[in-house]
Amino acid sequence: MRRLFSLVVLFSSAASVRAQSLTGYSPQPAARERAAEADAIKRPEPAAASALSRALSHTTHIAGTPAQAWTRDLVIERMKSWGLETEVRAYEVWMPHTTTIGLSRVAPDTLAFRLMEGPVAGDSTAMTTPEAVIANGTSGTGDVTAQIVYVNYGLIEDYAQLDTLGISVRGKIAVTRYGRSFRGIKAREAERHGALGLIIYSDPQDDGFARGDVYPDGPMRPPQGVQRGSVFNGNGDPSTPGWPSRPGVRRLTADKLDVPRIPVIPIGYGNAAELLRGLRGGRIPQAWQGGLPFRYHIGPGPVAAHMVVQSDTARNALKQIWDTFGIVRGSELPDQYVIIGGHRDGWGPGAADNVSGTVSVLEAARSIAEQVKAGMRPRRTIIFATWDAEEWGLVGSTEYVEDDSLRLGRGAVAYLNQDVAAGGPSFGGGGSPSLRATLRDVAKEVPDPSGKGSVYDVWRRTSAVADSMEPPMGDPGGGSDFAGFYNHLGIPISDWGFGGPGGVYHSFYDSYHWMEAFGDPGFAYHATAGRLGAAMVLRLANAELLPYDYVEYARTMRRYLAPLDRLLAERKWGVTSSALGSAIDRMERAASSWAAARDAALAAGTPATAARANTSLLQVERALTRGQGLRTRPWYRNLIYASDEDNGYATMVFPSVNEAVRAGDRALVEREIADLASRFDAGTAALASATSAIATTPTR
Repeated sequence: MRRLFSLVVLFSSAASVRAQSLTGYSPQPAARERAAEADAIKRPEPAAASALSRALSHTTHIAGTPAQAWTRDLVIERMKSWGLETEVRAYEVWMPHTTTIGLSRVAPDTLAFRLMEGPVAGDSTAMTTPEAVIANGTSGTGDVTAQIVYVNYGLIEDYAQLDTLGISVRGKIAVTRYGRSFRGIKAREAERHGALGLIIYSDPQDDGFARGDVYPDGPMRPPQGVQRGSVFNGNGDPSTPGWPSRPGVRRLTADKLDVPRIPVIPIGYGNAAELLRGLRGGRIPQAWQGGLPFRYHIGPGPVAAHMVVQSDTARNALKQIWDTFGIVRGSELPDQYVIIGGHRDGWGPGAADNVSGTVSVLEAARSIAEQVKAGMRPRRTIIFATWDAEEWGLVGSTEYVEDDSLRLGRGAVAYLNQDVAAGGPSFGGGGSPSLRATLRDVAKEVPDPSGKGSVYDVWRRTSAVADSMEPPMGDPGGGSDFAGFYNHLGIPISDWGFGGPGGVYHSFYDSYHWMEAFGDPGFAYHATAGRLGAAMVLRLANAELLPYDYVEYARTMRRYLAPLDRLLAERKWGVTSSALGSAIDRMERAASSWAAARDAALAAGTPATAARANTSLLQVERALTRGQGLRTRPWYRNLIYASDEDNGYATMVFPSVNEAVRAGDRALVEREIADLASRFDAGTAALASATSAIATTPTR
């Protein structure tokens, strides 16, 4: 702890002697901002992070349970104690809980499976806490008995492979391993192909003994470890698609909900072995062989299983969830918002997913609250959020975005997401290309817990990139709470975190003990994630001119054109992305002009029409959305990135265009390219408006 504080002081001293230029700031405000960030970076503490983690992960806290209500109260109590204004928003959402679940082998012999995970030596949470229910959220219900068929990862291409082998899952129970795709896609494809039920297991090749020692001797998944998780493929409450789930609102009837109808059960690989070992059938594709110590077969049979899933749908389908907020009102621009958030619910104790993200948000909140007490109030409003029911389909954050869409559309500067903020030493970041430069710059200010330089320094070395390149960043497809802000409203987003080897994801063993032993011993990376969060919110909240980088944005977009053109060439339609490329070129030129005008204006003093310029900047990425959304998924309005509808975890770039290519519709592809090009031109017009505002106006 003392050594880490010394590092912070050294980094602060280094920052004070180097050039004070800062994108979006004139010279004197830049110096004040550097000092404010250095002060905020000092405040998050490993000991405080550890105490918060222990408290929040002391028991399983699934959304819609009393334990989750307790986490709401704890978060609000802490934020109030720091002097923050607080708010709790309740939503009433369709979220049935599993009440009965059972699985047994019924042929060629009988075996009733124990599905609960059980205690492990040394883990007090697992030893003393009632176990979380083994379930896949939003599973269908049913009582079925059938032969089983192994379907590899349950991907669309896996079912195509089964077709070539003459094997069908119709009337059978499909068994698939986790990975390569979102579990909801696995359920969708099993149901589409006529399966009566689906069993999903974690293969040791993916996160078990094939990857390292298993818990409690190591960080990987033990044989009884079960990955829970929702199999809902949408975002938000499925009974209120597109509008907030307030009490008394209209809802879709149960038969209209877009949720799985077949029962789905998750199991560990210890149980899976007892189903797969006895399967027979022809030769499997070699890539289908997993890590269990026997040769896999597809079936069907002679192994048959009986599975039963029941829920409280009929009597208690609607449950209350709670989003929490800590608010620092901006001193000058209270109607512009910088939001940082992470989800508070889990499938077990959730120390990594996502107590670590909640802790990061709270430590950032404490840092800023302490600064406010010392008289350092940010220019814009900062909101520290914790979301409920993320694990059920990003429900809490989606309901909030749908509830506040007009306010957020007008004034949200950025959303910063913290999902699994700490679980190892390796840094990664991503989000909107417009905010990547800001994250890199902030990462240069924060010391890495390894003592080997800044977070950025260690990140660069680990990434092993050329001197002329930056470490790679992830694209915002879907799968976490940024989706409502980015995919639905076009608000720029950023996320980051520290990861490492682990196999306790969504299991009962994602506990404080696992985190203390393997994920983040000492909790220095939790504190570091909070330091990054505190500096990021300040950088965006205090900027005179919002520091979006649309040159990097346009150049990132251009890199996506070559893969698109290859796909188009394969179709032999004579269609190219040239119109889209020209629009992106126009955006880059406008972005370069904006950056030059911005820097010149700030060097001369804050421009008198900074407010007008910022209003235009807020519209750049909003312009890259369309109100009717994607043809396949109207909720997804952003036309730059979306989750792949046939994968869920993978990102699809230019989804309106690429989905049209996938559909094989040439005329639609041409229309979508033209439409997207026009939206880039609208973003370019917003940049030109910002440039005009500051280039023609005298400074104050």
